[in-house]
Amino acid sequence: MTPRLATDPALWPPILALLHEAFAYMEGRIDPPSSLRDLTPEALTRQAEAGEIWIIGTPVACVFLTPKPGALYVGKLAVAASHRGQGLARTLIDQAEARARELGLPALELQTRIELVENQSVFLGMGFEEVKRTAHKGYDRPTSITYRRAVF
Repeated sequence: MTPRLATDPALWPPILALLHEAFAYMEGRIDPPSSLRDLTPEALTRQAEAGEIWIIGTPVACVFLTPKPGALYVGKLAVAASHRGQGLARTLIDQAEARARELGLPALELQTRIELVENQSVFLGMGFEEVKRTAHKGYDRPTSITYRRAVF
């Protein structure tokens, strides 16, 4: 399955549904709660304007890409439960790498929560390296891990 750029606001409801389904396992596991709670169709429009939203299928997988100084930020990487294990997350990361190259950015960067050890394993397996741990506002302990991967 080939990723395609999502620009049609008619796709926002199915993208939001995918994200809610794919991230449901985080409920009650991460503190603070996911920013997904605040994601709206209007927020997707802003993401599409400031960066990009790539989808696979109807969508059954998605990723947000946002250029920042020195890296392309990879956010909201999600694959529907019915399509996991088919390499779709890796396909989207490959798409992110291609976009970073096109934009002249030397790295991909992403974050995952401290509690989501399975995500940490996946990202390490895709060649990402931990570069720092940060705390959300109001927390005195790390809540997120930032990973980077060089783009060649």
